[in-house]
Amino acid sequence: MQARLTTRAPAKINLSLRILGRRADGYHELDSLVAFAGVGDQLTLLPGAESGIAISGPFAEGLSVAADNLVLKAEVALRDQVPGLRSGGFLLVKRLPVASGIGGGSADAAAALRLLARLNGLPSDAPALYAAAARIGADVPVCLAAKTRIMQGIGERLGSPLRLPRLFALLVNPGVAVETAAVFRNLGLQPGEATIQPAPATDASWQGHASAPSVIEALAATRNDLEAPARGAAPVIADVLELLAELPGCRLARMSGSGATCFALFDDCRASAAAAKLLAHRQPGWWIKPTVLG
Repeated sequence: MQARLTTRAPAKINLSLRILGRRADGYHELDSLVAFAGVGDQLTLLPGAESGIAISGPFAEGLSVAADNLVLKAEVALRDQVPGLRSGGFLLVKRLPVASGIGGGSADAAAALRLLARLNGLPSDAPALYAAAARIGADVPVCLAAKTRIMQGIGERLGSPLRLPRLFALLVNPGVAVETAAVFRNLGLQPGEATIQPAPATDASWQGHASAPSVIEALAATRNDLEAPARGAAPVIADVLELLAELPGCRLARMSGSGATCFALFDDCRASAAAAKLLAHRQPGWWIKPTVLG
């Protein structure tokens, strides 16, 4: 039996998120600058073992090990693209909160696709990988390479990887799962309805920032359009954002994705670590992780 293969599934952070409208088919068009954190889940593939998944870790409780698990759905989706696909069994260490706006399930599915690609000798940019990813969920394509970039459309249009300075962040989740569908219902767009927005972002609009403070200043001119509808679904999000904004050294506080995870950005790692310690003392039951985005 071939040796096990392991990869990380880093948290996906929407640094900005604009909803441009809702298509006639019901899907929402978005424009988002996405980065990836130094914290994440871990996925291992045991080549040749019986197909299936075992889950451990602090957020394993209640997760499905049936066919609807996104890791197993990724395996099926890629097998449809690659007849004769070699596979095995999966071991997932779940360290990221579930239904938290940081793409944990999508990152796990993308990690499965990367591991299966390695096992089968597929290049990392193989069209079959992206075709399979698009079938699983909107965030899975951007999680495949897990690099900072602009994501548009319903998640299928990806810009080139961006070389931005590292951002020192504090990720915070208050322990409340937020249903994405409920947030979009609160947004209230009807099929075919567009929003009034500036022109979509381009790769060039984010290039040329030489420092983290410069990036944070540019981000301050953007927003997450799902923050308000997410607060309607989970009012505690407003409390999280208020506490983050009050932390010493916080330059920007914002929600990621459809929530409830929020992040604060700082000028350096010492400031983010000190803020994490202070907030953990005030809210010991929250998930609080200082990290680097890049």
